[in-house]
This record gives sequence, structure tokens and C-alpha cells, in this order.
Amino acid sequence: MVSILKAAPEDFQLLADIGKVSFIESHGSSASEEIIKAYVAEKYTNEIFKAELVNPSNIYHIIYSNGQAAGYSKIIFNAAHPSVPFENVAKLERLYLQKGFYGLKLGHQLLQHNIGLSQNSGQAGMWLFVWKGNHRAVSFYARAGFSSIGSYDFKLSETHYNPNHQMLLRY
Repeated sequence: MVSILKAAPEDFQLLADIGKVSFIESHGSSASEEIIKAYVAEKYTNEIFKAELVNPSNIYHIIYSNGQAAGYSKIIFNAAHPSVPFENVAKLERLYLQKGFYGLKLGHQLLQHNIGLSQNSGQAGMWLFVWKGNHRAVSFYARAGFSSIGSYDFKLSETHYNPNHQMLLRY
């Protein structure tokens, strides 16, 4: 059984834990172990998630499979970007799924959930950044109808940047 629930402020630890694991699983090969560990230690803290969960601009959802938290998403409405040629567009900032849940179509369900939320909130499309080296994710978004509209260098450390596609789905 699959359920998708809006994250509550008390879910900060769960989101931090899933974020750490998922980031390492999907991006761990993109830089040295030292850089990845430092990035995760800085960006996936309880304090950061506590602050993000009380900010009404950040909309987090957790996907559960048979009662187990499998992943989460973060979407921001009305997140304009110079590369996006129209207004009222949502940014899918995160869609994380733990590796043990791959192949169950949970990522697709979570993405469709966010697209539906976005459409019902008057958004005209959705954009995101995805690491070019994460071929599984790039293919996932392309199959969902996203197209590449640019690139972005994602900063992992003072000396390391990962090349990302900027992708867009117009409704």
C-alpha cells in the first residue's frame, strides 16, 4: 500500500535521514567521499529541516510504502527563473527515493502527486535541476515529459561543482 502525506514540522529528523541516505546513494560518485560527507553534514541537518518545514513556501511530502517512509519531495510554487519563459511556475527542488524502493514506481507516483498539486495551485509548469551524471534521474524526468532548457553548476564545495541540467515541464 502506498500513501503520500504532507510532511509536518515534527518530521524533520525523518527528512534529514532520508535526505542523507538518498543524496549519498544518488550523488556519492559525483565527488570525493570527503566532499560528499562534508556536504551532507552541512546541508542535511535537523536544524535546516526544522526551519524549512515551518516556512510556508516549502511544501514537503513523504511517500510511504507499506508503512515505511520511502522518500520525499519538496516543491515551491511561483518560483520564477530567468531561463523559464513564463510565470506561475513551480520548482521541484527535491524528489528523493531511497534505493531499496527503486523499481516500485514510487518516484513516478510522487512526481505525479507534485504535478497535480502544482496544476491545482494554478502553476503553468514545473522546473528542476538534475545532476547530469545521474542518468537514472535524467531519464526519469525525460520520460515524464521534462525537457532540458539549460545547465547549472551545483556547488558541492568551494572547489567542486557538479554539472546539472535545468529541465522544464509545461502543462
